[in-house]
Order: sequence, then C-alpha cells, then structure tokens
Amino acid sequence: MTRALFVEGGSRRIEPARIEPVKAAILVESLTGNTWHAAEKVADLLAQERWSITGLSKVKQPDYASIQEADLILVGTWVHGAFVFGQAPWAVSNIANLPAMRGKRAVGFLTFALDPGKALDKLDRALGDTGAYVIGGMALNRGKLDQHSEVFAERLVDAVAVH
Repeated sequence: MTRALFVEGGSRRIEPARIEPVKAAILVESLTGNTWHAAEKVADLLAQERWSITGLSKVKQPDYASIQEADLILVGTWVHGAFVFGQAPWAVSNIANLPAMRGKRAVGFLTFALDPGKALDKLDRALGDTGAYVIGGMALNRGKLDQHSEVFAERLVDAVAVH
C-alpha cells in the first residue's frame, strides 16, 4: 500500500505530497472474536500507512477521549438474523446512541457468515444518527477475514485521501 512513484529509467524516487496523518478511533461489537480480529488487522494496516489509532474499544464501553481526538470513527459489528432475510447489525441501537459525532467522518464495517443482506445500510443509518458524516463501509466475510480486512483498509485509505 506504499504510494511512491518511481521514475522510468532512473532510480530517483519521488515521494508523494505530505498529507496530515489521519487519527482514527475504532469501536467494535464482537461476539466470537471475528469482528475484533478484523478491527485489530485494520488498525495494524492503517498504522502502516502512518495513521494514528487513538483507541480501540467496545461499542458498549466507548473510549470517549479517543472519539473526541479522532478525525474518523470506524465502527464494526457482526451481522445477526436469519441466513437469507432479517439480517441486521448487532447492537445497532447502541451504535445509534453513541456520543454525538457531529463533524466527524465515520465508516462502518460488518463481519458475516453467509449474506449480510442490507445490514450495512442499517449500520450506515445508525452512524448517521450520531451526526457523523458516513463516507462508506464494507461487509467482511468471516471466511476471508484477513483478505477482506486488507481490502477494507486499502479502500479506506483511498477514500479518505479523496475526502
């Protein structure tokens, strides 16, 4: 995920313009540990991109100082419900009742087994209820957790560079 430009035919390396490092807080609701594992993986990948992780805490016990310090809030949970209908993000009411995040950007992520259905849309709405500006999200298949965590982190870095 390094973004350096190599000049053709030469060995001169041109560094990209310096961008202010992003400060991100991560809030997680995990039942079996999959969502927590994904959050840790994403945090490590973002740290490699020189992002500062202000805190990694549970949705039900948020680290308020890390939220206040962060520019971007990542909120992850798992999908519950029937396999083909009724899927929803777990603890969506707790997420919607997180402290006011007006002026903050937010991104949601879900872990799921078979099909996330419209759970990501529901998570986006809950995050929006906090006053945050939701810039996206991603559903991560628990069978491909490491691979999907890498894709999520890469897309997140690219999305924040645009915003």
